[in-house]
Amino acid sequence: MLSLRKKILVTIDGSPQSDKAAEEAVRLAAGNQSQIKSRIYALLVLPNAPTSTYTDFVPAAPVTETNKWDELRERIFFVVEKCAAEHAIPLEMIVEYGDPADKIISFAKREEIDVIVIGSSGKGFIQRRITGSVSHKVTSNAPCSVYVVRG
Repeated sequence: MLSLRKKILVTIDGSPQSDKAAEEAVRLAAGNQSQIKSRIYALLVLPNAPTSTYTDFVPAAPVTETNKWDELRERIFFVVEKCAAEHAIPLEMIVEYGDPADKIISFAKREEIDVIVIGSSGKGFIQRRITGSVSHKVTSNAPCSVYVVRG
């Protein structure tokens, strides 16, 4: 079996489901016995920065520009950083703003990702119908294979 380096995108949001997805992404990368290591891209998509209204005199800074960002970043990326380091897997951490599904799909296209690993929130039918499911939208529109990790 020919085993080449893979570009693996794992979506991160600090939830237990994304932690499980991070562990699975590292397992996929570590299972590649090729001389060239697979690479993991850990993507955190934050909501768009709040828009200013006429009542706002000073718009709020994006979360990545606040004093608490380093602590928050460490907590959100902790599992993927730890697992990747244990297996010596190259890791790149990315933070983007916008709609999570759209950003995941566009990143996968732009970086020519081989597989997306995403956690499933386990939302019920009604909540999924109202708010939509990021994992469903990604699996339906991704340019590559998608591995959904159930929580």
